[in-house]
Amino acid sequence: MKFKEIVFRDQNSKRIYLDYIARIQQATKVLDKENQQEILLEINSHIYESLMDNAAGEKGEVEKLLDVVEKLGQPEVFLKPLVAEKKLEEATRTFNPVKIIKALALNIGNGISYVIFAVLYLLLFGFLFVIVAKIADPQNVGLFYRKDVVFILGYYREKGVDYTQYEQLGSWFIPLMLLLAVIFYVLITLLFRLKRTLNKK
Repeated sequence: MKFKEIVFRDQNSKRIYLDYIARIQQATKVLDKENQQEILLEINSHIYESLMDNAAGEKGEVEKLLDVVEKLGQPEVFLKPLVAEKKLEEATRTFNPVKIIKALALNIGNGISYVIFAVLYLLLFGFLFVIVAKIADPQNVGLFYRKDVVFILGYYREKGVDYTQYEQLGSWFIPLMLLLAVIFYVLITLLFRLKRTLNKK
């Protein structure tokens, strides 16, 4: 369905309405076109129905419209959680890491579970970082372990200290980190989908 502007007789009503629609579009611009359109149509329909319900009242067109938009609230405020949720839906559909990071940023204030997801993603990017670091500096990156001496997974640099003899993975380090990164990425994205499904119930 295509968005259709509500027709007003009063020019002031039209200005108030168009300004409100522009604010909705601004508040939803981070979403894909389909979600932007869906939210806009829903709010527009609500405005139209509310105006029709109050058509027989004594109030003028401007006053009726102001009552409706006042009840709805500021789009920048009331749309924030909806936009964050929609962004998360987009991210989990695409498996796109950039979209997931943006969705996490939008949702960071929406509960502890999103903070946990952010930490998990930080760990995921840690795996990717050590892969690049291993290529750039193979001697100082790896899994260095010896009981009561050292345990390092990743990068180290200490003057006069060499743990090379304690490296456990050797040439398997990069394939293993890559496998862990892929598993972690798929697992986190599936957890996002599970959370979204539980939120709908």
